[in-house]
Amino acid sequence: MYDEYEAVVFLTDGFEEIEAVSVMDVLRRGGVKVVSVSLTGKHEVMGKHYITIVADKILDQAKDTHGSVLILPGGPGFMKLKQHELLLELLRLHHKDGGRIAAICAAPTVLGELGILTDKTAVCYPTMENQLDAANISEATTVTDENITTSKGPATSIEFALEILRIIKGGTEAAKVADGMLFDYAT
Repeated sequence: MYDEYEAVVFLTDGFEEIEAVSVMDVLRRGGVKVVSVSLTGKHEVMGKHYITIVADKILDQAKDTHGSVLILPGGPGFMKLKQHELLLELLRLHHKDGGRIAAICAAPTVLGELGILTDKTAVCYPTMENQLDAANISEATTVTDENITTSKGPATSIEFALEILRIIKGGTEAAKVADGMLFDYAT
C-alpha cells in the first residue's frame, strides 16, 4: 500500500527555510496534499538559519511514499542531498517514469549531476550555473521545461511555489492563492 501525495518536499539539515516552508504553505493553501520528508533519520530538521522544522515523515520509514512532484529546497544542505543515495535513486526513478521534479537555489545542481537537466532549460542560484551539466541556462527566475521546474533562490520562493501549484491545480487556482497572498502573479 502506497501513501499518495501530490507533492513531496525533502528536507535535510542546512536547507533554506523560506524555500521549503513557502512551497509547503502555498501548495497547502491551494488544496494540494503535501508531505515533508526528512533525510536526516529523525523528524527534526535544522535549517540554514537554525529554524527547526518537524517533518511529517522520515525517508527511511517513507519508502512507499509517492508524489506527483518531488521538491528539493536549496541552501547549504544541498551537498547532503547529493550524497543521499536513497533520494538520488528516487529522483532517477521518478524522472525515468516521467514524474515531475522541482528544485530551487542550489538544489538544481543535484539534478544536473544526475543528468536530469540534459538539454533542458533550467536556472539555479547564479553562482552555481556551471553545475547544471548540459542544461540550457535561462535568464528567467523560475522555469518549467517539460517535467522539470527550477528557480533561482530565496527571493523567488513564492513564484516557484505558485508555478508548482499552477502545474498541479491549474492557473486559476494559482492566481486565486496569489491574490489571497497579495502577490502580483501573471499566469
